[in-house]
Amino acid sequence: MPVVLVHGVPETDAVWDALRPHLGRDDVVTLRLPGFGLARPDGFGATKEDYVEWLAGELAVFDEPVDLVGHDWGGGLVVRLVSIHPELVRSWVTDAAALGSADFEWHDFAKIWQTPDEGEAFFAGQLAATQDERAGVYELFGVGHDEAMIMATWPDPTMVECILALYRSATEVGIEWSPDFHDIAPPGCVLICSEDAFLDEGSARAAAGRAGAQVVELAGIGHWWMLQDPAAGAAALTGFWASLA
Repeated sequence: MPVVLVHGVPETDAVWDALRPHLGRDDVVTLRLPGFGLARPDGFGATKEDYVEWLAGELAVFDEPVDLVGHDWGGGLVVRLVSIHPELVRSWVTDAAALGSADFEWHDFAKIWQTPDEGEAFFAGQLAATQDERAGVYELFGVGHDEAMIMATWPDPTMVECILALYRSATEVGIEWSPDFHDIAPPGCVLICSEDAFLDEGSARAAAGRAGAQVVELAGIGHWWMLQDPAAGAAALTGFWASLA
């Protein structure tokens, strides 16, 4: 039963590197979103639905349903994937269940990225900044210095183009996706990080209740839980999987 990990924004699949050794499994697969540290395929629009279709295609190649885990936008893709293709998963975990709530509201950074010209200016500034300056932003949200320095190397112009397209396709994502995110058949787990500055706990809990998912709180941990405390994150995941036996 493979475990499939899906990263978020602005990241690559390397965001999972610290977590993987703690999972105690040799069947872990990490996916990399198109355009995130690799080429953007010709004709790929990089909208939220494009990424959902891509994820469905990646999961369809497995011989059996997978244990799917998503973080940030990867977690948002999980919300949509299990709503329309539940047959592809045995179980699912997301830290972005709030995207499946009709009252979901984007954080301030997202609102900048969704605004023409402002989003481009924001990322132009980021790409022009030093590695130390970019890393400092991640450190403000609980990421350790060494990990933040690595994260600061990930964004590039291709990733920026995809981020802007993705967020601009998702201004009303909660309204669009929430009607289908309920009574999800495969068992699910919603992770709630008490110090997450980007996702609303109330919306996440409400969405979890509608979907029929259990909730696990990671106390004292922020948005990048897999970097800040990979052991605690792995314990939450393995505990959930053990409950399925």
